[in-house]
Amino acid sequence: MADQVPLTHRRVLTIALPIVLSNATVPILGIVDTGVVGQLGQAAPIGAVGIGAIILSAIYWIFGFLRMGTTGLTAQASGADDTDEVQALLSRALLIGLGAGAVIIAAQVLLFDVAFRLSPASEEVESLARQYMAIRVWSAPATIALYGVTGWLIAQERTRAVLAIQVLMNGANIGLDVWFVLGLDWGVQGVAWATFMAEWAGLALGLWLCRDAFAGRAWRTAALVFDRVRLTHMALVNTDILIRSVLLQAIFVSFLFFGSDFGDVQLAANQILMQFLNVTAYALDGFAFAAEALVGRALGAQARDTLRRSALLSSAWGAGICVVLAICFAVFGGPIIDVMAKAEAVQDTARVYLPYMVAAPIVGVAAWMFDGIFIGATRTKDMRNMMVISSVAYFVAVIPLMAAFGNHGLWLGLLFSFIVRGATLAWKYPGLEAAASGPVAPARADRISDGRKTIAGQ
Repeated sequence: MADQVPLTHRRVLTIALPIVLSNATVPILGIVDTGVVGQLGQAAPIGAVGIGAIILSAIYWIFGFLRMGTTGLTAQASGADDTDEVQALLSRALLIGLGAGAVIIAAQVLLFDVAFRLSPASEEVESLARQYMAIRVWSAPATIALYGVTGWLIAQERTRAVLAIQVLMNGANIGLDVWFVLGLDWGVQGVAWATFMAEWAGLALGLWLCRDAFAGRAWRTAALVFDRVRLTHMALVNTDILIRSVLLQAIFVSFLFFGSDFGDVQLAANQILMQFLNVTAYALDGFAFAAEALVGRALGAQARDTLRRSALLSSAWGAGICVVLAICFAVFGGPIIDVMAKAEAVQDTARVYLPYMVAAPIVGVAAWMFDGIFIGATRTKDMRNMMVISSVAYFVAVIPLMAAFGNHGLWLGLLFSFIVRGATLAWKYPGLEAAASGPVAPARADRISDGRKTIAGQ
């Protein structure tokens, strides 16, 4: 069992580093997609692929809760040595993912119409984008189901498997992009077919990597998979995460809209600086995921001391990475800005606000790491409520700050929301530890449900 492995820095890094490497491959795919389409020598295909990918990503993002919820619940079941529930959770995640994808396919016309009304494009770009999305949408079940597979693997501390899936998907996507677009001259549709095939290949590899779960009987025992109590608990966890994520997204979307009021130059500068924030999030994901897996297992095993050590070790590494990033942004931020933007006015403006990006990793590390800790413990109600508080604090603070300090006030408001989220989750953390020595967690409950009785009697 993984829980018999000593909880060391090496174990944290073994979980975290493959995720960091996996995240590093994501921007490469976007660059290749754009570069391959750019070889067609027209602007419309580039815009079509860009807007089509954004619309589909926004739709799929709604189901991101499946990854987080599956990780926390599976980690707790693993810590409780509840093999049946571990297998059943994989089946539930797959059913939710495949079902959600099927709904998206069925509702694609309505979804795409709404998307283009909210974000209109030229007739040529919209036509090409619809061709792109009409193909890619058929891999929606694979994409969303893969959220659940990824969460399940992370909970098992099998992040090398997650890296393997990402490498296969991106590698296949890149190779097929080049072949379909440049070799076969399929244009925008070639990019869509490449992504479609890569996403289904990713799910196939993910299922093969989960083959040990399919060796048992629990994953196909209907009474266990559809156990009402377990399904209700999973639904509540996922709903809380969804609400929390929507509120977080509302902060970032409003940040973009508020920034547009300060003119094109400052808007462009803000967008460039947000890439620094994305880099921070990608780097911290690995250690937040490590916290999810380790804290979840410790809570499932009702091991309070292990839970605390899991939180401390993963957070220490997260804090260390943030310090390194802050230093890198301070030293190399200016030259990076110059590479990303050629307009001198944008370069100069972005440099003015660069100190906020130097501060962001330090200010935000608590919020990011506590997210991982609370997801692992499935304390999603606390996450939801603290997100409500921090988003209200952001909107209450950012309006007078912008009135007084302009774009500086906008950045101060964003950093303030990070501080509030981290502080409020820290306030709730003692209750999380107490749960590790309190009543038995759901994942460790006695086999009293119909599903438990069925599987125990086989």
